[in-house]
Amino acid sequence: MSVWLESLITATPQEGFELAITLARKGVGYIQKDEAVKARLREDYSNNADSLTLASQVVAINFQTVAAANNYWRK
Repeated sequence: MSVWLESLITATPQEGFELAITLARKGVGYIQKDEAVKARLREDYSNNADSLTLASQVVAINFQTVAAANNYWRK
């Protein structure tokens, strides 16, 4: 397994949010490795309000983690 996440430290909150999204996407990739299955399921969850809300919650939790690691970008 290659290392892709060297640090949770980011320069800005925007970069932190983008990292949170990447963490969520990578998590899905670790759980479901079959690209064909992911493509087939994408149509279902992309049109389901509950699924989108849960996906947003995962990103928000990841952003909380990144923000804490960055001391909430305080100087």
